[in-house]
Amino acid sequence: MTTSKKKNLKSVLIILAIVLVVNAIGSSVFHRFDLTKDKRYTLSPTSLKIIDQVQNPLVIKVYMQGDLPPEFRRLQQETKQLLEEFQAYNSNLVFEFVDPLENKDASMDNIKELYRKGLTPVNITVDDKGKQSQAMVFPWAIAVYDNKEVNIPLLKNIMGASTTQKVIGSVQHLEYSIAEGLNKITKAKQKKIAVIKGNGELQDILMAKFLLQVRESYFIAPFTLDSVAKNPLKSLESLKEYDLALIAKPTETFTDQEKQVLDQYIMHGGKTLWLVDQVAAEMDSLYNPAGATLAYPRDLNLNDMFFKYGFRINPDLIKDERGSPIKLATGEQGSATQFQEFNWKFAPQVYPTSVHPIVKNLGGIKFDFANPIDTLKNGIKKTVLLQSSQYSKKIGTPSEVNLESVTEETSPADYAAKGKLPLSVLLEGSFESMYKNRVLPFEQKTFLDQGNANKMIVIADGDLIKNQLDKNFQPVELGYDQRSGNLYDNKDFLINCVNYLLDDNGLINIRSKDLDLPLLDKEKVYENYSSTPILTIGLPILILGIFGFVFTFIRKRKYSK
Repeated sequence: MTTSKKKNLKSVLIILAIVLVVNAIGSSVFHRFDLTKDKRYTLSPTSLKIIDQVQNPLVIKVYMQGDLPPEFRRLQQETKQLLEEFQAYNSNLVFEFVDPLENKDASMDNIKELYRKGLTPVNITVDDKGKQSQAMVFPWAIAVYDNKEVNIPLLKNIMGASTTQKVIGSVQHLEYSIAEGLNKITKAKQKKIAVIKGNGELQDILMAKFLLQVRESYFIAPFTLDSVAKNPLKSLESLKEYDLALIAKPTETFTDQEKQVLDQYIMHGGKTLWLVDQVAAEMDSLYNPAGATLAYPRDLNLNDMFFKYGFRINPDLIKDERGSPIKLATGEQGSATQFQEFNWKFAPQVYPTSVHPIVKNLGGIKFDFANPIDTLKNGIKKTVLLQSSQYSKKIGTPSEVNLESVTEETSPADYAAKGKLPLSVLLEGSFESMYKNRVLPFEQKTFLDQGNANKMIVIADGDLIKNQLDKNFQPVELGYDQRSGNLYDNKDFLINCVNYLLDDNGLINIRSKDLDLPLLDKEKVYENYSSTPILTIGLPILILGIFGFVFTFIRKRKYSK
């Protein structure tokens, strides 16, 4: 064997050895490279932890297939790539894309079945070079695992946004939506939520949509404080079994014994979510011949406890120029009543400015007759989650609230140095008991005058958790305003509050992930509709043809001699 052949054989053997070693390392070491600038396909540690606990086949059906509008094709592509990323870490996950409208004969049955499961379609207008048409899209997925099923929304409804903006917002929340859905069906419930009753709180049907959503991840049960009068110690011990107490719009005074139970629940580590109205005012009471109602302070006997914890809810109403739309009758034309849309300033429409994970990337949140919150210095960390706009002010009570106020004219000077009033505050730290160095309403051997590290969230509006009822007295989606047709982010905000208080911060952090999604500018595409295909398709073909011609010419000239 010649020397050159030996060298060639040696080189081949070395290359084969390197390939075998690389394959061996590749089979034992798993890593995926995300070359996107914003790392959109890099799953968060929370998502990896969730997908890692999938031990049995998990099937996901995505109902976005077929002839989709351009924006939804982008959402479809992003969904597919993200699911492939989940699948790469756990082969138990299987997904498929389904077109519910593919078979025209069975499409109506498919649509009815999807409606029954709560998967409502989106009807959008497709604009193709000035020609408009209607399209129905089901931006949903269904995940099935161990005989459990959960709906996964893929499109985030952003109030007032275009379809393109909704798709961008939806891709921002895509990992969160999928991870949250998988978490619901793979993770066993552990933590418990007590819905406090007995002091005129909201009826369950008025916060049904919130309770149904929370029930998917946590145990939830009513807890009536009426038993405190008979056996306060037993009531306290029973309440301690819950991780979070929800107090939603109480309207009746709390007794001192009830306050001690709640206080000691907090001192022993119980989390609390307060939704409190310090002013009695209801929207329904305005719809009378006078179109007016009296707003007056509500005494819940909680002020001293709140003051001790480091905040105060003032018995004032907030009037905000960034209000919510309301339709009022303005006259009649023939036999039909004419309605006009006005700006209702007593229903602030709040857009979060804080970067805290609870509110980051959330849209508008609707309040009704909200009250301002004052924070006090006492060593507790306080984070303002939501606040009114710059053009807002306090209205003292008692005072009359009149529908005619929608026509009043105002100027920026009316709100000078009055706006940005706190509406929701997160408090974190070691709370001090309001009964420290005071006579206790009932004897308690386990009394603590100082608690360990804890947290609570205060929202100065009980109506924020309230869902409206339709004409059949069935609850509509939380945050949906039937009077204006707008859908606000009330539910997402409250769910984030619950998750944060119960230390499920991983999912919240996924929600606050920032992505940079470049999309085509339709106007520019239409302006250059003829030249764009020529530049993107025709020019590369022309260059390739010229190269082929020159290469062939040179080759013939070289080898024809």
